[in-house]
Amino acid sequence: MTTKIKLEHVSKIFGPKPKSIIPMIKQGKSKEEILEETDHTVGVYDASLDIKKGEVFVIMGLSGSGKSTLIRCFNLLNKPTDGSIYIDDEDIVSFNPAQLKKVRQEKVAMVFQHFGLFSHRTILGNVEYGLEIRNVSKEERHDIAMKNIEIVGLKGYEDKFPDELSGGMQQRVGLARALANDPDILLMDEPFSALDPLIRREMQLELLDIQERLQKTIVFITHDVNEAFKIGDRVAVMKDGKVVQVGTPEEIIEAPANNYISDFIKDIDRSKIFQAEHVMIKPNALVSIKDGLHVAVKEMEENGISSVFVVDRGRHLKGIVTIDDAIKGIKEKKPLEDVLRHDVTTVKQDEYVSDLIPKALESSFPLAVLNDDEKVVGFILRVHVLSGLVSDDVNESEEYHG
Repeated sequence: MTTKIKLEHVSKIFGPKPKSIIPMIKQGKSKEEILEETDHTVGVYDASLDIKKGEVFVIMGLSGSGKSTLIRCFNLLNKPTDGSIYIDDEDIVSFNPAQLKKVRQEKVAMVFQHFGLFSHRTILGNVEYGLEIRNVSKEERHDIAMKNIEIVGLKGYEDKFPDELSGGMQQRVGLARALANDPDILLMDEPFSALDPLIRREMQLELLDIQERLQKTIVFITHDVNEAFKIGDRVAVMKDGKVVQVGTPEEIIEAPANNYISDFIKDIDRSKIFQAEHVMIKPNALVSIKDGLHVAVKEMEENGISSVFVVDRGRHLKGIVTIDDAIKGIKEKKPLEDVLRHDVTTVKQDEYVSDLIPKALESSFPLAVLNDDEKVVGFILRVHVLSGLVSDDVNESEEYHG
């Protein structure tokens, strides 16, 4: 994937002589020591990141970790004390005011925690605002604003005022306003933290749906580890102004860099992080619909299983056959098609474990995992679902029909 944003050794120090503090940090002085000795605050120190085009990159950390300071460096609301920030291979730290204005208007948009809406403007007026500043014609900005109001699910509310909408709806307006300028990059600074839990979950799903359609590069700030791991393609964890670890949610869960990361992620709801592809087993035994019952029995005997999925030549699921049905069918000289069972529960490989639990408990057979082409890519037993909640170890010797 193409790198969209690149940070090289970015530091942000607050105080009258910020550059003089860099050597102290390199000597190993803590934030607290520097503050006490110099009255300077270390916001971010030596952050280096590569963010890919089209990914949702989450920066996570506790209060005071530097995450909000860092995201404001991406559009130079905070100008770094040291380091470089490249957007499309151009170091924006060196940009003059006119160049920076163009970046903010055309490439980078920001969605704030507390919405930042104009109370005297309608929803349409709020969404149009950035386009109005750019002198886009009234007709064109109306059309663009209406399109983005519809994208965030607020069609019909364009003539309302912000105080007539719920918090979740107001945040959708903020998102529509950011999208209206068609930016390549969306910066989102804890945008959902002021929302109640139910609305927050809805907005997380809404963001993922919008991202699937628009494929923006999103940098998202949160202190909530479950939110970070739910929406992030990759996650950077910060502590005391430093980036401690970067990786996919799965990589961080499986190999935390230190005790701080381990403590940070210990309360993760794994069922909402892990997906079917993380707990499934690749099918080592499949039977083609063109094969007979003798082949099906042989596959089950050789693999020590009591049922086997049956697929066509394209590996699309046709059903499942059990050992009892196969033996009975052989005795009665029936073809494979006649003893197939079709009551197999199928799931997509990106479904979350939390959604698989009821399906696994209700199904008489293993869950068949399908990819986007509806091909069988794995199977899941009840034990796989439960083990995915508590452990990375899956008992692959467990009987197929468990």
